[in-house]
Amino acid sequence: MRTLYSFLFYCSIPFVISRLLWRSLKTPAYHQRIFERLGFYIKNYSQNVIWFHAVSVGESEALFPLIHLIQMRQPQLQILITTTTPTGSERVKAVLGDSVQHVYLPYDLPDVVARFLNTFEPKMAVIVETEIWTNLYHACATKKIPLYLINARLSEKSVYGYQKIPFLTMPALKAITKIATQTEVDKVRFIAIGADSKKVENLGNIKFDIIISNEILLEGQILKNKLFAQRFIFLTASTHDGEEILLLDAYKNLKKQIPELLLVIAPRHPERFVDIKNLAKSADLQFISRTSENICNNQTDVFVIDTLGELKLFYAAADVAFVGGSFVPVGGHNVLEPASVGVPVLFGLEMKNFALIAEKMLAAQAAIQCENITELENKINELYNQPDLRNQLILNAKNFVFQNQGATERIYDLLF
Repeated sequence: MRTLYSFLFYCSIPFVISRLLWRSLKTPAYHQRIFERLGFYIKNYSQNVIWFHAVSVGESEALFPLIHLIQMRQPQLQILITTTTPTGSERVKAVLGDSVQHVYLPYDLPDVVARFLNTFEPKMAVIVETEIWTNLYHACATKKIPLYLINARLSEKSVYGYQKIPFLTMPALKAITKIATQTEVDKVRFIAIGADSKKVENLGNIKFDIIISNEILLEGQILKNKLFAQRFIFLTASTHDGEEILLLDAYKNLKKQIPELLLVIAPRHPERFVDIKNLAKSADLQFISRTSENICNNQTDVFVIDTLGELKLFYAAADVAFVGGSFVPVGGHNVLEPASVGVPVLFGLEMKNFALIAEKMLAAQAAIQCENITELENKINELYNQPDLRNQLILNAKNFVFQNQGATERIYDLLF
């Protein structure tokens, strides 16, 4: 069956490349370095690397504390990090620079995977979260490369999907040396799709080990004073199509009750920066962007963060934060980052990607969940009028994050 899978993948390559080129119309980075995805490289790289794969920005951010720990304790090791998206690539280069090697993940085709492995000769492969690739895992097993799946999670829907293709799932799972899951629920689910129970261990979620330096907190306050003056900052982060128009309407309603309110929008995908600006124009709202380098005045309604890698900084400058992907069926995004920074956190009902974290945060009174945009408006107004409530949410959230830390250290011990 792996042969059939490979044949079908080969047949799809023209469409896969075409999709990259199509996406590059909005995000030019997608047509750059395509040859890396096919296992061709224009420069020489170190071999015998410790190889980590993080799909995009979220997985990369979660991985950074572990990489820093390895570099501190074993500076002699050569580290390779692969990503799938250009935004993930940019974060790796911005945070780790030349201290690691970085290329895109190769497509899961036998010859492509072989070129990749022959180029880097990894002595360990570490995949973040859930990326099960049939040919890649088979090649690692053939070359006797220890393969780890860390911070692994599996949704109920994914369980059903993998159970339908056991002829591909089972051989891939057998190639894995160890699976370190985020929760006990994830552990049970991996066993349900065929993983050896002796290979699966719940070590916790490394996203709790996010590092927020004092410099970030200080820079956030400086940014607030410099850019936003005395405005009350309502930051909406990682928003998706369909959410911004709701948030702009909510801002208009809230502005009547909170005159100093400023809406700050950080869309999830950089290719949508222009869309957000156009929506603000259509709503007859005054906006400026981060790249304009302009300072907000009393007439400014919307500030668009059209840069990458600055979200923590803006969380530190915000008074309240709504995490997007939760008012549309996306599944939510990382709510631990704003909680760690120290800003009251709100999100919608669509939180399937962070269901357990959301449930536990709500139980700890460390966040607020809103059923709809009207409830969000009410909660923002309530938080504005009750500084003590804001402070209690911040304290509860920080305690919640602290109590769940330690996965990075446990995973390091697993690997080394």
